[in-house]
Amino acid sequence: MKNAMGIILTGVNNNRLRELSAVRSVAAIPVGGKYRAIDFVLSNMVNSGITNIGVITQYNFRSLVDHLGSGKEWDLDRKNDGLFIFPPYLSMEDTGWYRGTADAIYSNITFLKRSNEDYVIVTHANCVYKMLFNDMIDYHIEKGADITIAYRDMNDFSSEDLTFLGIMEVDQNGKITDMEEKPLHPKTTLGSMGIYIMKRELLISLLEDCNAHGNYDFVKDVLIGNVKTLNVYGYKFEGYWRTLSSIPLYYRCNMELLNPEIRELLAVKHGNVYTKVKDEAPAKYNEEAEVRNSIVADGCIIEGTVENCVLFREVTVKKGAVVRDSIIMQGTVIGENSSLQNTIVDKNVVITEGKQLRGESNWPIIVGRRTVI
Repeated sequence: MKNAMGIILTGVNNNRLRELSAVRSVAAIPVGGKYRAIDFVLSNMVNSGITNIGVITQYNFRSLVDHLGSGKEWDLDRKNDGLFIFPPYLSMEDTGWYRGTADAIYSNITFLKRSNEDYVIVTHANCVYKMLFNDMIDYHIEKGADITIAYRDMNDFSSEDLTFLGIMEVDQNGKITDMEEKPLHPKTTLGSMGIYIMKRELLISLLEDCNAHGNYDFVKDVLIGNVKTLNVYGYKFEGYWRTLSSIPLYYRCNMELLNPEIRELLAVKHGNVYTKVKDEAPAKYNEEAEVRNSIVADGCIIEGTVENCVLFREVTVKKGAVVRDSIIMQGTVIGENSSLQNTIVDKNVVITEGKQLRGESNWPIIVGRRTVI
């Protein structure tokens, strides 16, 4: 797709993810044993032929920048176009801190003005899904839309989860007639996926208008503010999609990745999911090890029991330890005869011998990084 460019928003500071986003951007949160959240949207763009991509960062972006590097894992380290990372910057006139998502894009409007593509795809980086954008752009052109927003029937989300989404009403022709951002009482189950398409020149115009009027939020001021005045259409997506906007949703997404059908949908169909590769020895399973229905990354050493779990690189589960329904991140050591269930353990944690941790499936226990328990 040579006629579209991409802008990826890595999100504001999200305290609903508690310890997981305390020192990292939501876009850099580990998912599925070896990925980061941003890998999915970035791979979707690359698989769609989009090679001019800007990533706008704000909070805790060091690990995200380290993960993205030059973009070579996504074949974006190129002379023309490629991957561009836009962190906040200081100047004599500006503190550099973005006042909202619209302000974040406007602060880097030169990137838009210097690009040549007709269309822009603006997306968020805190979602797990597999989608090629070609059909959505064709739909946008066919409808003669000014703005097209991807949406999905979120009937598999709880009423509380719906309050974290943009909720819309769509008529029989696909035109969006009303839209609310994170409503306390959602009117429908049609939720925005955080994917927006419009012409590059229109986006520049809308951003300049927002800035002139002191408006800074992309969804509220650029999208919702123009639902009644522009042709804003909805593009319905039927596939798997999860947002990582809260601890229960993050936990649910990782547990759903244990389903082979969902793994195949995300990792095989419509192209690969690319990520920064770490060269590690294969996982080692000792004689005492019992592992069932789990994702186990390279470099792990398993001596105990692991069931329905996602284990990232270099996790050690010692003899007699039992880990069930849990997410264990890189470099963690689970001590002998300890027991974990419904638990999320961040990087480089030590669970000492005989320790017992048990959370609930709808609200798991979280252990912050570099903790000794």
